[in-house]
Amino acid sequence: MAPTLEGKLVVAISSRAVFDFEAENQVFERNDDAAYMALQRERLDLPAKPGVAYALVRKLLAFDAPETSEQQRRVEVVVLSRNDPVSGLRVFRSAKQSGLRLERGVFTRGRTPWPYLTPLKANLFLSANPEDVRAALEAGFPAARVFPESVRASESHPGEIRIAFDGDAVLFSDESERVFQRDGLDAFQQYEVEHAASPLPPGPFKPLLEALHRLHEGHIASGMRVRTALVTARSAPAHERAIRTLMQWGIEVDEAMFLGGLSKGPFLREFEPDFYFDDQTGHCESAAKVGPTGHVLAGVANSPQT
Repeated sequence: MAPTLEGKLVVAISSRAVFDFEAENQVFERNDDAAYMALQRERLDLPAKPGVAYALVRKLLAFDAPETSEQQRRVEVVVLSRNDPVSGLRVFRSAKQSGLRLERGVFTRGRTPWPYLTPLKANLFLSANPEDVRAALEAGFPAARVFPESVRASESHPGEIRIAFDGDAVLFSDESERVFQRDGLDAFQQYEVEHAASPLPPGPFKPLLEALHRLHEGHIASGMRVRTALVTARSAPAHERAIRTLMQWGIEVDEAMFLGGLSKGPFLREFEPDFYFDDQTGHCESAAKVGPTGHVLAGVANSPQT
């Protein structure tokens, strides 16, 4: 039987997200891609240090025991990168040195790689390139721009992958956020009370939450677990619509934090996520001080007029 990614949780990730290539990237930004590629070739035998999404990748791959056949695997991580193929050698060598089971990769030598998300059937795309992230989101894929400067994930929960999500414009559409941006907090609260029984339309990251839910519900021979959290600026009474929406979707989250505008960083420090996703730059900057963070470049907060 030919290999297939059908039914698996597929994460496509850029090389800068899984490994720390920031020093090499500075060479690229100061000069050109030829200097960058030459430096990567010189460092082929030098394993790269872990990047901001390294812990996420390691834990995802741990859901499949080493002896699991490819047909039975639940998770696949694919490197999807603007690197040239020779530079890609360093990615795979670094993965092997680190004990990461990275077997598939697409390297496009400067061209945008996001179209390959379609044949990969990707549930998530992580990249440091904002243009690629925007294009992926517009094409309907959950995608986020990683903050390379994020604090690395805690090692306190080796048997549990922890993912936290913002609500509006991430798990849910930006319908209500638009009301807040246009008319203010009081109008937003009133709108949510009036629509409390109406589920929110899905946002760009609903497919990822669904995939994590399926992973959580399945039998995991390795003993790994999934723990999810909703971390939102909403507060009562606007909390009800968010919870009702998740109920209507048939998806449970393990924790929900309705913070009423409080800084999210201190709460995320306690939850210790392997990754957090938010659409607003300010929340991302706060979150990046305590753990790996991805900026979801979607919704009214990221539209050109704001």
